[in-house]
Formats: sequence, C-alpha cells, structure tokens
Amino acid sequence: MVSKSELRKGFTTGTCAAAAAKAAAMTLKESGLRKELFVEVGLPSGDRVTLGAYIKELGEDYAVASVIKDAGDDPDVTDGAEIVAKVKLKEDTPTHTLPLKGGGKGGGKILIKGGKGVGVVTKPGLQIPVGEPAINPVPRRMIKEAVREVLGDRPVEVTIEVPDGEKLAEKTFNPRLGIVGGISIIGTTGIVEPMSHEALKATVQCEIDISVEELKSNSKLSTQNLKLFFSPGKIGEDALKRIFGDIRVVQTSNFIGFALKYASKKGVKEVVFGG
Repeated sequence: MVSKSELRKGFTTGTCAAAAAKAAAMTLKESGLRKELFVEVGLPSGDRVTLGAYIKELGEDYAVASVIKDAGDDPDVTDGAEIVAKVKLKEDTPTHTLPLKGGGKGGGKILIKGGKGVGVVTKPGLQIPVGEPAINPVPRRMIKEAVREVLGDRPVEVTIEVPDGEKLAEKTFNPRLGIVGGISIIGTTGIVEPMSHEALKATVQCEIDISVEELKSNSKLSTQNLKLFFSPGKIGEDALKRIFGDIRVVQTSNFIGFALKYASKKGVKEVVFGG
C-alpha cells in the first residue's frame, strides 16, 4: 500500500488559472508569440510554484494562454483539463508603454470573468453571489496578483474558460449546489493533496449553507427553527424523499460528525438523518 507521503501532489484549478493568466499577461507585455513558457505564481501560503503554459493567441490588446491541470495522484475529475485565460487591456495604451516591473498588489482594477465551461452560481449560500461565475475568492486573488506581477497597475479584464468544463461538471457536485454551465475554479491552498478529504468536506459545507439559505428564504423562519435532512448517500436521500417529499438532502458521505458540527455552528437545532 502506498503511503500518503509517497503520493504526488498536484495543483488546483485556481493555481492553473493564475498561471495561465500570468502567461497571457507576459505574452501581451512582450508582444511576442511563443508556443510554450514556464511561469511562477504565488500560493496563499507565500510559497511559489512553477507551471508550464501554452500560448494560444496574441492580438493587439489581448493574449490567450492555457495550462493543463495536473492533479498529482489525486483522483480528480478535472485532472488533465485545459484551463484557459484571456487577458485583455482595458485602455487603448500601446503595450510597449507597459511598466517593466509589477506594481504590487494594489493599483488598477482587474475584472475577473467566467467564459465557456466555467459554472455560474444560481443559489445563495456559496462564497460567490448569485449570477457570478463560480471562481472562488482565493483563486480570484491569485489571478489578480499573478497579472499585477507582470502588468503592474494596468486595468485589465481576465476571462477564464475550461473548454470541457460543462461535460466535466456532470461528474461533480456542482449541479447539486446550483452551479450551472461548467466547473468551479477553486482551491484554498493552491495545492491538491492526494486523496484529500478536504474537497468533500467543503462540498458538504456548501450544501448545508445552501440548504439553510433556501429554507430561511422559503419559510421566513429563524435558523434555529429550521430542519435539515442528511443522508450518507443516494439510497438514504431517496428514502427521505419518499417519506418527506421534495426536500433538499445533504449527502454527508462518511463525514456525519463533521456535518452535524457544522450545522450546529450555523445555528441549526434539528436534523433528520436517513440511511
């Protein structure tokens, strides 16, 4: 049996998006089209990692680059997915006037947009408001910092795309979370820990958050008067729906204690568990 310490770590979709955006920014600044290059991006921990990127396109005021996600030895459905970033200048200033050095973390506005294959949030309770692309806060910061390291204070628009994202999303929990049209750009550390349970726990938290927001909106009740429904999997969910009707059921997998503790922190006083 292979120990966890021997398994290879990978990179999150957020890290890949940041690297692709930086590669596009570098290409735009240099006004030269290279097929491949290596880019270094910062992680939330302060560490820095280097990823390979591919240059896809260069226009007068924009550039497009991509990174192929490597999830290491984790069985991630997005392993091998192409994460694409288009960086477009927001002013008609020629690229040769761009600053030679980055302007730090402050400065001009960077607009983050979601393109093809990046899901859109349709339900309240997640980290991103309804109607916004499912690009979580940490990846958004990583993308902005990566671009500013190259273009300084220039205001730019960064569009993230995942060509196969809509198909990949069918194999994720996104449909249950009300994220439609593609995958999420996620990652709190920037690194994929092999065989990690953290992603599953994060999904359980998201489902609880959405359940609470839906019930509060529908019933106008305070949190302590709400009833949540938990099950370890699909069989339990189907059983609960046969008894209670069309309800939202949070699938907890093996993280039953974790789910109960989180629901308690949210102020929930009653949970029905079916299995």
